[in-house]
Amino acid sequence: MLTPKQRDLLAFIKARLDATGVPPSFDEMKVALDLKSKSGIHRLIIALEERGFIRRLPNRARALEILKLPESLDGDTVARTGATPEGKGMASQRGFVPSVIEGSGGRELERIEGQHFGQAVPLMGRIAAGVPISAIQDHSRDVDVPPDLISRGEHYALEVKGDSMIDAGIHDGDLVIIRKANTAQNGDIVVALVDQEEATLKRLRKKGDQVALEAANEAYETRIFGPDRVDVQGVLVGLIRRYS
Repeated sequence: MLTPKQRDLLAFIKARLDATGVPPSFDEMKVALDLKSKSGIHRLIIALEERGFIRRLPNRARALEILKLPESLDGDTVARTGATPEGKGMASQRGFVPSVIEGSGGRELERIEGQHFGQAVPLMGRIAAGVPISAIQDHSRDVDVPPDLISRGEHYALEVKGDSMIDAGIHDGDLVIIRKANTAQNGDIVVALVDQEEATLKRLRKKGDQVALEAANEAYETRIFGPDRVDVQGVLVGLIRRYS
C-alpha cells in the first residue's frame, strides 16, 4: 500500500513520461510535491522501488521506468500532480494544481438526467484570475460538486474570469471550488482580499512579513503587499470545467 505522497510521485512520473517521454528531475519532483528538499524525493523513490512500482536504470541520468501502477492510481490523482499533457510546463513546476471535473457539452454539469450527483455548494459570483475585481457577491444559485472535492468545513464556488492562472490549469470560465479559510499554506492557491476592497485568485507566497500574490502566467507580474493589506478568504480545492 502506498502513502499519498508515494502515489502522487508515481502519478507525476507517469504523467511526465506519457507527456514527454522523459522522466522528471528531482528538482521538478520536489516542487511538484511541495517538499523542502530532494532528500524527501530520494526516500520516496527508494520506497517505490522497494515496492516494485518503479526501477532506476543504471548508468543513465534521470532514468526511471514504471513497472506497475496501483489500482488506486486514477485520472484524478494524475491530474492533481499537474503533469498531464495539457498541464506540462509551468503547471508541472508550481506544486498543487486543482482536480478537474469536466462536464459534457450542451448539458448542465450539476445535473445528469435531472438527478443530483454531488453536494450543493453556493455559487457566489465571479473572480478575476488577472487584475483583481470585486468577487464574492450574492448567492445566485447552487452548484452540485462531487463529494471527493469537498473536505471538512464550508465551501463555495466562483466563476473564473481571465487567464493569469492558466499555467496552473485554471481557465477562463472554470468554476473554482473554494474551502472557506482565513489562513493558507505557502504555495496554496487562494481567494485573497486586497485592501478590503478587491478579491483575486492567486498563489500565495509569504516572504518574511511580505505577502506575494503570484500569477501562473508569465504575462502577469507578481504583486507584493504588506501583511495588513491581504486577507485570505478561502483555499482552492478543485474546479469544474464545462466544454463544448
